[in-house]
Amino acid sequence: MHHFRYQDNELFCEGVSVEALARRHGTPLYVYSQQTLTDNFRRLDGAWADVRHLPCYAVKANSNLAILRLMVELGSGFDVVSGGELQRVLAAGGRADRCVFAGVAKTEAEIVAALRSGIHCFNVESEQELERIDRLAGELGVVAPVALRVNPDVEARTHAKITTGTYENKFGIPFDHVESLYARAARKRHLWLRGLQMHIGSQLTRVQPFEEAVQKVAPLARRLKDRYGIEFFDIGGGLGIVYEDALASGDPAWWRTPRARKMLTPETYAARLIPHLAPLGLRILMEPGRFITGNAGILVTRVEYIKQTGRKTFVIVDAAMTELIRPAFYDAYHEIVPVRRRKAAVTECDVVGGVCESGDYFCKDRPLPLPKPGDLLALFSAGAYGSAMGSNYNSRPLAAEVLVHGRRAALVRQRQPLEAIWQWERPAPWQV
Repeated sequence: MHHFRYQDNELFCEGVSVEALARRHGTPLYVYSQQTLTDNFRRLDGAWADVRHLPCYAVKANSNLAILRLMVELGSGFDVVSGGELQRVLAAGGRADRCVFAGVAKTEAEIVAALRSGIHCFNVESEQELERIDRLAGELGVVAPVALRVNPDVEARTHAKITTGTYENKFGIPFDHVESLYARAARKRHLWLRGLQMHIGSQLTRVQPFEEAVQKVAPLARRLKDRYGIEFFDIGGGLGIVYEDALASGDPAWWRTPRARKMLTPETYAARLIPHLAPLGLRILMEPGRFITGNAGILVTRVEYIKQTGRKTFVIVDAAMTELIRPAFYDAYHEIVPVRRRKAAVTECDVVGGVCESGDYFCKDRPLPLPKPGDLLALFSAGAYGSAMGSNYNSRPLAAEVLVHGRRAALVRQRQPLEAIWQWERPAPWQV
């Protein structure tokens, strides 16, 4: 569920009018619901109450400091994939000893900074990375906590660009190589074999791939616990969200529909995996990102023009792939609704942005109530991998972001001033 709904044909986020927010802060504008963020975290956390566990929020999904601060207040750990993300967590009041550091290309500077901050664990992606961490820990005179990321070679059956758990992907260490690498790592004085990690992909809507991966890797985790005393098994993230019928999914009754019953819920996810994990006696870490923030955010955009070519009706808006790249990058679906509902002819439309790329679109040939210039539209399920993947392409400023809590709203990122886009650029000394 989420807390976006119509009141008298006007879209509200919790108790605040979305139209009023757009008038105050302009568009494109991200709007987040704090209650939805809180509900999603607590629902997932509660589903795992029967085992020792720690949700580590995946910062890459949405790294706004206000959202990170909320996760700190809710008791979350964090999954970071860069030194910058670690610094963001610390800036939001989080602790490094509740962060796991993933990513295939950790630099020496990032590893040193994480060691000095007291990182909970490195999720190690390769043998060379393990050697680098050992060397740098030795130079600092510390012991580095590590967990090897095992690639279980399990097909997640999700989008090809977000599958991570097969040997075709760049992530992790092949399943058949992991035990021998743990044996070599155990002989290194500056490594602490603290856990085991895996992650098979994102936006999974069926439990079977998760269960298949856990069944394959759990016996390995048990052997590593017996031999090296590892403390945790990190099963990664990937729990999917609603993209189609996203507006309707805010209604509790929607969850009793046939479509909803096919969705993978946190309760089913936990119920199917805990029987395989509880006997291990290990703390279970997980890395939710999209599940927490995806349906907690919308992107509000204003219609600039309606353009009809004889073959197409283009709804041209002031948001673009610079604010939400997922449709261009993944051909991803985002539900699009009017912020203020009115009677209008339903027309097949392409909703497009103004970036000079043919791939800059939010939907193609979708039946929508035809808006007018000046109308506001809301793109749902934009709270994850929206703002976080934003860019300045075409010298467009980064969008503003608002967090709503009940009847209160706060600007949690101001719109980027144009001059800030090029503030670190300089002409060469020989240029007049």
